[in-house]
Amino acid sequence: MENFETLLVTLHGGVYTITLNRPDSYNAANEQLTTDLISALTFATNSTEVRCVVITGAGKAFCSGQDLKDAPKSGTKRNLTDSLLRRYNPIIRLITGLPKPVIAGINGVAAGAGLSIALAADVRVMSTSAKLVEAFIGIALLPDSGATWMYPRMMGYAKAFEFATLNKPISAEEALALGLVNSTAHPKAFQSALNAVALQYASGPTQSYGFVKFLLQQGAVKSLEEMLTLESDYQQRAGDSNDYTEGVAAFIEKRSPKFTGS
Repeated sequence: MENFETLLVTLHGGVYTITLNRPDSYNAANEQLTTDLISALTFATNSTEVRCVVITGAGKAFCSGQDLKDAPKSGTKRNLTDSLLRRYNPIIRLITGLPKPVIAGINGVAAGAGLSIALAADVRVMSTSAKLVEAFIGIALLPDSGATWMYPRMMGYAKAFEFATLNKPISAEEALALGLVNSTAHPKAFQSALNAVALQYASGPTQSYGFVKFLLQQGAVKSLEEMLTLESDYQQRAGDSNDYTEGVAAFIEKRSPKFTGS
């Protein structure tokens, strides 16, 4: 595996953990971090050893968003379109397109584009000490990195508008009630709770998880007729897998299946 300047990465038991590692800046995303994250996610996509991806942060934060100190040369304005097209949008596409479960371990504040990265994951485990912060409107910018697509789908238009315009942080308790996260854990139990979820997914039928991910995303935008057709296609693909054969055998033999992810 590649060594990264701004990330810590490990691969154990099929779980590929990406830890954003700029704790002194609350893991703010500078040019190097977004470059490293794109590389790490590309590795996870292509590696047959990776069966689940965890994204979390070092220190007190998950990710505080764009590093505002990572400024362009004196006298020039940051090209925000370039930052999105070249840096952040590819990250969101890689997370949502990755054919394996992606879990965000929200250990601390997730703000701005950092929040978008967390919301792009398939599963979110949040520390009760963490907060979700919109952040953009505080500097007169707009939610980006997929946020305007995710916010209304996850919390409805009225709450999404309020969150995006008033910049009021969302606590772990409220995030769970809104359905923004799957579970919460006390800071002392956070890591073990995150590990348990990751190991459960890493030992499951990885290919089938990827198919479910794809179909649910398509189901949000396609008609029922289109989804019935897609389901029939992907169900056959799942039925042709080694994991299906193992799952049926385990059911008949009344034992736990040993999935390989293929």
